[in-house]
Amino acid sequence: METDKKMVKEFWNAASCGEELYLKGNDEVSQFNNQLKIRYQLEPFILSFGEFESFRNKHVLEIGVGLGADHQKIAESGAILYGCDLTERAIQHTQKRFDLLGLKTNLQVADAEQLPYSDNQFDAVYSWGVIHHSPNTPKAVEEIHRILKPGATAKIMIYHTYSMVGYMLWLRYALLKLKPFTSLKEIYATYLESPGTKAYSVAEAKLLFKDFSKVEIDTVLTHGDLLSSNAGQRHKGLVLTIAKALFPRWIIKTFFPKQGLFMLITAVK
Repeated sequence: METDKKMVKEFWNAASCGEELYLKGNDEVSQFNNQLKIRYQLEPFILSFGEFESFRNKHVLEIGVGLGADHQKIAESGAILYGCDLTERAIQHTQKRFDLLGLKTNLQVADAEQLPYSDNQFDAVYSWGVIHHSPNTPKAVEEIHRILKPGATAKIMIYHTYSMVGYMLWLRYALLKLKPFTSLKEIYATYLESPGTKAYSVAEAKLLFKDFSKVEIDTVLTHGDLLSSNAGQRHKGLVLTIAKALFPRWIIKTFFPKQGLFMLITAVK
């Protein structure tokens, strides 16, 4: 487990998610503004799912702050805000963002499987695309449950197994390499982002959050599923460029609307 975690940390410490693609501009404020704008253009459902305005005057923790765009929106909502990340790089990016914008938060490097917070401390926990990278995701969910107050809510995004992204990666790295018996689990762990990345079926996610009193789950198509953007920092090349030009997006949207990579989970303690 520790070796796996070291590899995960090294991957994300090399570049926070989206850093190489979207952190561009003439100055640091412009860079952060550009990244925020593009993030919500590509993933507009973040804002409707997160319901950040409901966090006003509440003690809120974000697990995995990344470049800090969501953290910024939560701070602007008026939350009493805390944030953690496995990597020093993400904490540095987010702290710089907040210093430039005059926003307040309490940031620290921390492991989602061993959160340095008290039992029943938070009114809400938010985490977007993070805990599926942790070697022991069930332990991270246990920690989220522990630190939430009774009746409090967790808003969590994790990856969905049965997604167009998963199928396309399987075609590229299993079928085209004459290894058709390679499982989607192995595909995600080996080829999607950091080593050991996991994805879950809806049934598996319900089991993962079994200790919560109420769990709502939805799946959404992403720009990755629709090949409508630069799909990720690990995947480039001529084949991907051709696929993006020919991809039948309207068919996917019409007939496979739930075969998206992002699984949106609202869980009440």
